[in-house]
Amino acid sequence: MSFTELIAGVEDHEKVLTVFNADKGVTSALREQFHDRNISVSTERTSSGRPNAFVVLSDDGEFVTAADAENILEPDEGRTDPGFDGDPYRPILDHLDQTMFTSYDIGQMVAASREIEDRAWRIGKGSLRSGFQRLSILHDQMDIYEQLAEKGSLDVHAYAVPDTEVPEHDTGLTIHVERSDEIERSWFVAYDGAGVDVNKCALLAEEREERSFYGFWTYDPATVDWIIDHLESTYGLIESH
Repeated sequence: MSFTELIAGVEDHEKVLTVFNADKGVTSALREQFHDRNISVSTERTSSGRPNAFVVLSDDGEFVTAADAENILEPDEGRTDPGFDGDPYRPILDHLDQTMFTSYDIGQMVAASREIEDRAWRIGKGSLRSGFQRLSILHDQMDIYEQLAEKGSLDVHAYAVPDTEVPEHDTGLTIHVERSDEIERSWFVAYDGAGVDVNKCALLAEEREERSFYGFWTYDPATVDWIIDHLESTYGLIESH
């Protein structure tokens, strides 16, 4: 299985968010909030009209979770961070693991990547693997990745196709130079949580339009392990220290 096949599998699996007993403003706000996710938003009313403005998330017709609509409405209209910690609407986002996002721009992708990089930095051990598509893009991120590579016993790997020289570096950063369509199309950041399942997380997306990305993030340990295993088994032999 390739990254593209994994992303396609997530894309084919749509969840449904049903908004109960809410006015049009609340429903519109939720549709806008989740417009770039692979989620269908529908509306219903209970016979009693109670309770007021709550939502139910379902997956393949099966109940997943419910929450007060106010608890998941995005408080900051300008926010682009997809929210790995997700405190403002955690009741739903806890269950949006491996839900497709669409048309994320560079700013949104960087924000999502920083969440995972920050987790790896705070824990300071384990393995962090990131795909930059091209070496020229990695050049612009070397300050950050050299800092990460110097943190504790964190093992940091970067993957890119060669479109320029390999960046000079004196740290333990491992740069994998790959002539691969998959690497050139993909943006990924995967952290193994230093072997602790609850700390594992990953972002995986592919560029389908010019600098516009489609993919998902996940906290599922098995999915994170698969992404890392795929990188190690497919691209583990070509590297530059």
